[in-house]
Formats: sequence, structure tokens, C-alpha cells
Amino acid sequence: MKIKGAVLREINKPYSIEELELAPPKEKEALVRYVYTGYCHSDLSNLLGHVEMALPLVAGHEAAGIVEEVGPGCTKLKKGDHVVATWMVPCGECPQCIRGMGNLCSGTFNHFIEGMLLDGTSRITDKNGQMVRHGNFVSGFSNYTVAPENGLIPVSKDFPLEYACLMGCCIPTGWGAVTNSANIKAGDKVVVYGLGGVGLNILRASVLRHANPIIAVDIEASKEDLAKEFGATHFICNKDEDPVPEIQEITGGGADVAFEAIGDPGAIVQAYWSVGLSGKVVIAGITPHDQTTNIPLQTLPFQQKSIIGTLYGMSSTHVDIPRLTKMLMTHDLKLDKLVTNKFKLEDINDVAEKMLKRQIRGRWVCAWD
Repeated sequence: MKIKGAVLREINKPYSIEELELAPPKEKEALVRYVYTGYCHSDLSNLLGHVEMALPLVAGHEAAGIVEEVGPGCTKLKKGDHVVATWMVPCGECPQCIRGMGNLCSGTFNHFIEGMLLDGTSRITDKNGQMVRHGNFVSGFSNYTVAPENGLIPVSKDFPLEYACLMGCCIPTGWGAVTNSANIKAGDKVVVYGLGGVGLNILRASVLRHANPIIAVDIEASKEDLAKEFGATHFICNKDEDPVPEIQEITGGGADVAFEAIGDPGAIVQAYWSVGLSGKVVIAGITPHDQTTNIPLQTLPFQQKSIIGTLYGMSSTHVDIPRLTKMLMTHDLKLDKLVTNKFKLEDINDVAEKMLKRQIRGRWVCAWD
């Protein structure tokens, strides 16, 4: 069938909006019509070459839609199901999956990097018959896709798909960083660096875990009102000043946990010095592959600090996404404030440019209908 998609063919080049050919679903796969797709900072990282992915690929990894058709042997889905697409598909058999860490599945990771489905092939070709890869199993910036059934999580039909798409990345990543990676408890002193989609969910999760104070830090002063809306007790703009002395003063010697949600080496260093004795630095942001940070290692044992990386918030997608969906329908998680704009696929290069210039607040989502 003919579909439309945003293809990333070269790093640091605009997306190409193309008509593509999509083959039918194979064994244990489903055809999905996307309704909304979020533009995540990781999409920008792929565009800039900060994360090394095989090209060309249909971009996008934060999407939700409706099942149109199921392939042979697909028993977990049916036509008409509303689903969230996930960018990590656990195999269930590798050492990581057996230990309950499907977010780090080594059994499917090569397919993830190569942009292939689980049989090692793609269902997408361009007008010349050349293969185009599936971005992170999801290929979210196409109006239709084929995905593995284990990478599609059913959600209630009364849960708005404009919010459901965020369940594919920024919500479980942010919430998991707080609940799984940091295990925030009531009264913990928290700092959040970077107020994009992930950072705002870290902030909101910390609020509902009753952390206090909760200090939001961002390079854009214009995000202060959004930070306060999501529950920050303090806001610091670190564009022209070092936020560490103020954080040390507010917290009386340093935070218990500092989250870095943007992948900036300088912010990671600031986060490290923001925590006190036995403090944790939890890094959810994706740093460019060729960049490093300068942190004195001697302070790690002497101050008993921890630096923790977290992927997908250490989430178990099939368990945590349904739980979060139910919780989101009964609690004030500010999703109406998180989704701040909707755009059409033809505007995706403008969206990428605005994100690069730090002109996006919250999460912008592509509306297909």
C-alpha cells in the first residue's frame, strides 16, 4: 500500500517527505494507522547524527494509532485496537529480559540500531524500490506502519491518542527515572535539568512522590511558568550563571537526586555538583556519542555519590504503560499542558529547527487526521 513518511536520508539534512510502499504485516506483526506522533529530542539527536543509526529510515519513535490489520499468528491484538508503539521490543529470552530488564534487551538491539523488524527485514521501500528502514521499530512519522505485535501496547479507547503517543517515550522515561531508577521518596530534595518532554514528566512524577524542594533548571528563562505549572518549587535559568551555589543554598548542602534530561555534558557536570553527600545523578538525556564530561572521580567514593544511567526509565513496557495509562486517567498529570502544539508532517523540518533553537515548550505532536 502507498503511505506517506518523513525519511531521514543523511544526517544534518532536512527530512524528505516521500510517498513510500508498505508491505503487509508478516508473522506476529500488525498494520497500524497512526493518529498522533510526538517529536522527541531523540529525533533531533538522530537528525544531527548524535546517535549513530543506519540510514535511510522513516523517523519517529513516539506514536499512537489504531490497528488496521493483523498478520498470521498475531494473537495479542485485533483490528480496531488503540495502541501505543514502543521503541524497545523485548525478546523475552536474552539475559537482560530474563532478569526483568526488557528495556535493555540485547536480543533485539541490533534490529533496533539497523532499523529492521524482528525478522531482520524492512516492510518499507521508496519509489525506486530501494529499502527504507523502520526508525526504532516505530517509524512514527509515517501515516501507516507495520510493527511487531510485542511493540504495540493496547490502551483504552477513551484515552486520547494525542496523549497516548507520549506513552511511547517521554512519559514512561520520565516516570521510570523517578520511580525505578531513583526511587524518590517523600521529602527527597530533587533537581531537574532540562524541561523538555522527559524533564517535565520527571518533574511531575517527583511532585506526586512528594519530593521537596523540587528545583527546575533550564537554559531558557521562558520555561519558568511551565516549570511552576508542573509543580516546581524553584526555577533557575542556567544560561548565564552557575546554578550550583543557589541549589546548594536551597537544599542546605545539596540535593538528594539530580536528574539530567537533555543530554548536555555541561548540565551533567552541574548536576553532579548539585547533589550532596550520597547523592544520585540520574541521566536520562542522550549525550552525543563523541562527547564526554569532566568529573573528578575521587569524589565518588569520598562523597559516596552515584551516577546512574537510565534507558526508557527502566520500564517494563507491557506492565508500566498500561499502569501509567490508568493512572493518567485519574490524576492531574498536566497532559493538557504537556502537549503545547500540533503540526502537520509537511512542517516537520520547521519543528526540528525550532527544537534546535530551543523554541519548543512541552511536546509538539504531529496530527495525522
